[in-house]
Amino acid sequence: MSSNTTPQTDRTESRDQSDDSESALQTVVDQLSEVADEIDLDPNVVERLSHPNSVYEVTVPIERDDGSIEVFTGYRAQHDSVRGPYKGGLRYNPSITRDECVALSMAMTWKCAVMDIPFGGAKGGVQANPKELSEREHERLTRRFTHEIGDIIGPMTDIPAPDMGTDAQTMAWIMDAYSTNVGETKPGVVTGKPMSIGGSEGREGAPGRSVALIARKAAEHYDWSLDDTTIAVQGFGSVGAKAARLLDDWGADIVAVSDVKGVRYEPDGIDTMAVPSFEEEPEAVTDDADEVLAPEQLFELDVDMLVPAAIGNVITKQNVHDITADLIVEGANGPTTHAADAILEERDIPVLPDILANAGGVTVSYFEWLQDINRRAWSSERVNNELDQEMHAAWDDVRTEFEQWSVSWRDAAYIVALSRIGAAYDARGLWP
Repeated sequence: MSSNTTPQTDRTESRDQSDDSESALQTVVDQLSEVADEIDLDPNVVERLSHPNSVYEVTVPIERDDGSIEVFTGYRAQHDSVRGPYKGGLRYNPSITRDECVALSMAMTWKCAVMDIPFGGAKGGVQANPKELSEREHERLTRRFTHEIGDIIGPMTDIPAPDMGTDAQTMAWIMDAYSTNVGETKPGVVTGKPMSIGGSEGREGAPGRSVALIARKAAEHYDWSLDDTTIAVQGFGSVGAKAARLLDDWGADIVAVSDVKGVRYEPDGIDTMAVPSFEEEPEAVTDDADEVLAPEQLFELDVDMLVPAAIGNVITKQNVHDITADLIVEGANGPTTHAADAILEERDIPVLPDILANAGGVTVSYFEWLQDINRRAWSSERVNNELDQEMHAAWDDVRTEFEQWSVSWRDAAYIVALSRIGAAYDARGLWP
């Protein structure tokens, strides 16, 4: 830490005055600047990290099933590769933008560095609604998009993974299209693939597992008995359902889970295995529930721990004062806006950030990449054991900064990440 550290109260007041309409990109840049002010990080490195290495925008024409031609827009943002190849998801969503991809690519850089994984951050996607595409159209879109970005991705260059609106099948099509173009089967070009073509055991459930692991570590840190801890989970998809079911198995009381239709609320605890996840049965969380609340009421529940595990920007300056939970563990990417984060800090509500809590996905993606490079599969037991070890090590690193410098958990995670990235830049320098 430098001796001219900006007072925490001043930073909090500054963030509290910001507006929730601030873009995701500006939020990430602001967070970078704030933490960089607190550590002895070269201002030139900060300036470098404030911009992506490159952003690609491509047109993706496909033939629809009715014979018409439709042209979509695709993006791939590559933020930083000082520690290794770019790594990050691909999402199919009609609202995706260039700046959103840049912001998420930056967050991936921090996440990989927090976990000490030798990757940098990337993110991309196509402005398309997968619900409006047939399976054949989805395949055509994916193969054409792969063709358009084929020169900038690769096992040693940039490795995409599933994200919102994409899945293992999408990754299989990307792998096949890329491999066909280069004339050699390259399973390491993507992660999150089906097991039959080089996917990894435990990859799909990894983000939820890491959320549960960090939630348990946080309970231990604050001397809570997990058996006496009540938890509300927003979003019962692959992340939320996995986290909820693991925490349920470990003794916690999951009293509320939600989807877009509403909140299933059972004060005495929910049998999470009896509630279908989104993958098992979409939007069925509240079916046959005795008590159903409106989606926004989940944030008002008097629980020990809140796990937002759905989408970004759900905790805002407008609803943050409704939150009564004692601790928040971020399962989704960017669920808390910059302004809301400052208010939670003022209210002494700890927030375990996404770049630590849901980093299980990129960690097991790294394991999958290693398996593909070495052409040797790991058992599910090994994957889970290795993931647990990596998450515990990352927790210890972040906790050390948290306790040493009396900063927020988010700032502590940023300190770990930026210190590692700064050291890499110090070692490599700037060419020419």
